[in-house]
Amino acid sequence: MATKNKKAKRKSAGISLTPFLIIAGIIGLALTVYIGYRASISDRKLLSISLIALFAGLLFESIRVSGSWKTVIAIFVGTYLFSLFAFLPGKHEHAYNFENHIEMWPYFFIFIFALFFGIVYKDKVTAKLTEGITLLLSISLIYWAVDYGFMNYQNWFSISLITIGLLLSIFSIINALTHIHLSRINRLILSIWSTVVMFAFAVDNIIHVFSNPDIESSYISDGLYISLQYFLLGVSVVYIMQNYMLLAAFLPSKNSNYRRDLKENKKDHIDRYSDEQVNIGQSLFCIVFTGTVYLLNHKFQLLPRHTMIWLVFLTFPLILHLTTLINGKKTTANIVQIGD
Repeated sequence: MATKNKKAKRKSAGISLTPFLIIAGIIGLALTVYIGYRASISDRKLLSISLIALFAGLLFESIRVSGSWKTVIAIFVGTYLFSLFAFLPGKHEHAYNFENHIEMWPYFFIFIFALFFGIVYKDKVTAKLTEGITLLLSISLIYWAVDYGFMNYQNWFSISLITIGLLLSIFSIINALTHIHLSRINRLILSIWSTVVMFAFAVDNIIHVFSNPDIESSYISDGLYISLQYFLLGVSVVYIMQNYMLLAAFLPSKNSNYRRDLKENKKDHIDRYSDEQVNIGQSLFCIVFTGTVYLLNHKFQLLPRHTMIWLVFLTFPLILHLTTLINGKKTTANIVQIGD
């Protein structure tokens, strides 16, 4: 009898939601047709090849992480309908311009989709960290700062940032080269530091990707290279969003219990950081290999710095794994690929 009552309740709840879903679908379809019409008679682009590549990367990684295309479609539809709110006039928008909203709409959709997906699959998209990953990130940050010329800035703000960054980088290097106990406070510091560095690299990568010329006006070879950059950026969007949320959680919110939220966020950082010690020999190999690659690239400018950094992130774990196989050694607490 209780089972029948539960089924009846679920059935009635499903029926009550159906009219709202139908109405939302009709409104969404009508708005889509109108948006398409307005885009066709204006000089604004609704979609470009670069945006399509970005969408493709985002959907590809979402399906890979979730393992369910049905769930991704459900999130996609819900996000799509929600993204139509982007066409509402802004608070400080004195003269409403529909075409401006058309241009911003796809980016608003990507942001909301990544946010919803990151919340639903929080455990899967939160990168697991080790001493090795933090070491790799710290060495890369030092190269990034030197190659950018940050050391030449003499104002107090840049000197403060460089000092803090250098101290935390040294702290991560010492941890990777010694058997210092990975206490909860050490894991918290290393996790927050890794998140900050990954987010900084992500922002730098976004700036460089969007500074590329239009794919439509490029040669085929250049267009394919730019499309690949947008696709890979789409793949990384959910991780970028998750890192952003891990950092934003440290900021107080008006409508929440900050002390409770801060405690939960600290726990998330500690739980995602491995308490296993990385192999000291592998740490030394990481320093020598990445240091040599970055030094040669700084001297001869073989590749743009952001490209070289992400190339090292991709290749070093493979090289490390290959060397351990050749030596016949077991990898323990390896430096793994960022984003795994």
